[in-house]
Amino acid sequence: ARRWTEQAAEAGCRAVMLLPPNAYRADERSVLAHYAEAAAAGLPVVAYNNPIDTKVDLVPELLARLHGEGYVQAVKEFSGDVRRAYRIAELAPELDLLIGADDVLLELAVAGAKGWVAGYPNALPRSCAELYRAATDGDLDTALPLYRQLHPLLRWDSRVEFVQAIKLSMDLVGRHGGPCRPPRVPLEPGQEAAVRAATEKAVAAGLA
Repeated sequence: ARRWTEQAAEAGCRAVMLLPPNAYRADERSVLAHYAEAAAAGLPVVAYNNPIDTKVDLVPELLARLHGEGYVQAVKEFSGDVRRAYRIAELAPELDLLIGADDVLLELAVAGAKGWVAGYPNALPRSCAELYRAATDGDLDTALPLYRQLHPLLRWDSRVEFVQAIKLSMDLVGRHGGPCRPPRVPLEPGQEAAVRAATEKAVAAGLA
């Protein structure tokens, strides 16, 4: 991680996003050492909390330690537990929270998130940008109905097949998603039908 962070700095990157160690299930000391080593390269580090895939959960207390030591400046939160936003704000108020999953956008935006690492704006950029702006501005009269309209698609971002779903929606709106590279396989027929129907409904509603 240190080497890659140094390479990112040499390439002109202004920050890096970094998963916790995930070749094995790491304990807290290993997580702290991992981020300390990357931070020593001198770039700001955004922690990526994805306990579903990494089996290492950057809980609010651990994030507060990482931030307090100066190892991370932000976190992409993908646990799905929106309650954590408030605990993170209590323990590490200067740690920037980034929305890490499309289907909790409204909840985390209302809780004070500073950004969105997004999936479905690749297919529906205008309506997703409108949703994000309204949500972060506290304009729930605009955000809530739009969120409800988009949610049948946004929730695919938290599924294993999220890449395939987003690419299919891109194809359907003329943005060319194309096929996935192996080892990802095509959607099952039922999944494809669901994504297609939700995308076509969004297009009919003027959201594309």
